[in-house]
Amino acid sequence: MPRSTSYHEKLIQDLKNPLEAAAYIEVVLEEGDPKMLSKALKNVIEAYGGVDLLSAQVKELYDKLDQMLSDKGEIEFYSLNSLLDALGLHLAVTVKQ
Repeated sequence: MPRSTSYHEKLIQDLKNPLEAAAYIEVVLEEGDPKMLSKALKNVIEAYGGVDLLSAQVKELYDKLDQMLSDKGEIEFYSLNSLLDALGLHLAVTVKQ
């Protein structure tokens, strides 16, 4: 009998596809929950091989963002997102060409 895959394992497998990762982050951004953004970024990084595979510069940026999300519970980005929402606009995440 085949063993079932956990939700997390399936999610990480799906996030290896850049289109899936972009859609996942975009949905999290739309939700507007900074804690979910932190978790989503961790999941995408895990899918891409883990934090140890990031360049030093990207690792530093990630650590800085994660610290802001932990300390404040939000980042200025969400203020921008709220303004855009009020204007009938939204941010989108797409795969870089």
